[in-house]
Amino acid sequence: MSMLSESARMSTAKEAGFRIDHPNSTPRAVKVVALDLASVAVVRELADGGWRNATFFASVSADWDPNRPRGAPIQASLVDLAGERRDLVEEIGAANLVVMIVGAGESAEAAALIADACSLKRVMITGLLLTGATSTEDDVARTLKTLRPYAPMLVVSGEDDYVAAMLTALRA
Repeated sequence: MSMLSESARMSTAKEAGFRIDHPNSTPRAVKVVALDLASVAVVRELADGGWRNATFFASVSADWDPNRPRGAPIQASLVDLAGERRDLVEEIGAANLVVMIVGAGESAEAAALIADACSLKRVMITGLLLTGATSTEDDVARTLKTLRPYAPMLVVSGEDDYVAAMLTALRA
């Protein structure tokens, strides 16, 4: 008796009846946030790419204490590219993924605040640390130290095109 291979079995008419003829998932709602001034230029350039499911922010605005009790209300805003403030928790709540972008050697302190909101709303986080020709290993290490605790997925890249490619792969 011959056995059908898995791919042959899946091509039979009976098995084809179980196939789903739609894309395997819906596009994600992605919020892209620059954590430093150098990243704002990257975020602005990305925003011109005609993304359907991504919203871009130039900064985080908040009066907050990173040592506040866990679960204390978060009073903060994301500042969009036009300078308009939007409630951080509401924006995060409307997302499936938040991408934080920061340059090597820059501060990523706002990552803690964004991570709190993401935790509250159960939203995934990706951190992108961008390196340049003048970035040193100390620059990278210093920024990684502040970003790593808050970004379960963390990418270090020296190529600006990588960010656009990643957003494309994430269906933004």
